[in-house]
Amino acid sequence: MSAHSHVDGQLPHEPEKATLEGRNKVLGFWLFLGGETVLFGTLFSAFLALRDQVGDGNPTSQELFQLPLVAAATFILLTSSLTSVFAIQAMHTNRVKSMLNWLILTVLLGAGFLGLEIYEFYHYVHEGHGFTTSAFSSSFYTLVGFHGAHVAFGVFWITMLIVQTFRKGLNTTTAPKIYVAGMYWHFIDVVWVFIFTVVYLMGKVG
Repeated sequence: MSAHSHVDGQLPHEPEKATLEGRNKVLGFWLFLGGETVLFGTLFSAFLALRDQVGDGNPTSQELFQLPLVAAATFILLTSSLTSVFAIQAMHTNRVKSMLNWLILTVLLGAGFLGLEIYEFYHYVHEGHGFTTSAFSSSFYTLVGFHGAHVAFGVFWITMLIVQTFRKGLNTTTAPKIYVAGMYWHFIDVVWVFIFTVVYLMGKVG
């Protein structure tokens, strides 16, 4: 079956909700995201409690953070959220080729964000800001690194869905998977907005 295949010739407007199984997947994923929100909330709380715990002679957030680099990463990730919206819109109008192109662009932008984050961590380590340098550094790497792991998983997940759609086409089985992957991607983008504000902007201001 090609990537342009449809079920019964035409998919419904919202194929991710066309079956009970699909609706259950969407509902179940909302519950999963609720648990993820609690988990990230815990990490944010730990960071806020430890953000000023910097040992003598260790670099502070004001000295470390490079806002232009972080702003560029933020722009890339938020743009990827927009491309994922376009992908879902294309899915809802049965434009499978367009959907796949938007998903591929989303993956590329996600990979670009990860590249900048890896470079950022490499720079910090060489500035003496390792994972065990201080309570601040441990909480920073745990929060930001945990988010980065979510981005990496999202890139892998969407890539696998692209491959699956090429093989099996867009149908009421693959559509819910693409839809919940889009939900996941928006979630990690929203989390990053909070990280950018709480970790980087507040850290730079002091």
